[in-house]
Amino acid sequence: MSIADRVEFDADGLIPAVITDAKTTRVLVLCYLNREALERTVAEGTVYVYRRSKGEVMQKGVTSGHTQRVVEVRANCDCNSLEIRVEQEVAACHAGYYSCYYRTWDENTQSWEEAEARIFDPDEVYA
Repeated sequence: MSIADRVEFDADGLIPAVITDAKTTRVLVLCYLNREALERTVAEGTVYVYRRSKGEVMQKGVTSGHTQRVVEVRANCDCNSLEIRVEQEVAACHAGYYSCYYRTWDENTQSWEEAEARIFDPDEVYA
C-alpha cells in the first residue's frame, strides 16, 4: 500500500499540501497534489505538484532550478491535507521571494505591503 492509499483526496482527486522550510517551519507555498504527484514526491524525494491551471504534474522548481528536497511528509488528523518539510534551493516563489507569503496587510493603508526583499529577478530566471 502506498502513501496515496493512506490519504483522503478531494472530489477532484487532489490533496492540499503546505510546503514548509524544514529548518524554520516557515510556510513557503500552498500547492495541490494528485496521486501521481504525491507518489513521485515520496519516491524521488523532490516536490511534485499538480498544476490545476495546466492539468499536469510538474516538479516544483523545474524551470528555475529552485527545487525542494523532501525531508519529511506529515498529514493532518484527518489525512486530508499534508505538510511537506523541505530543504529549499534558492527560493520557493516564482515572483522572486523566498516564500510565496512575502506580503503583510497594512490596516492603515488598506493594502498589501512587501515584508521582505526579493532574492532573484524573475525576468532573468524565466526569460
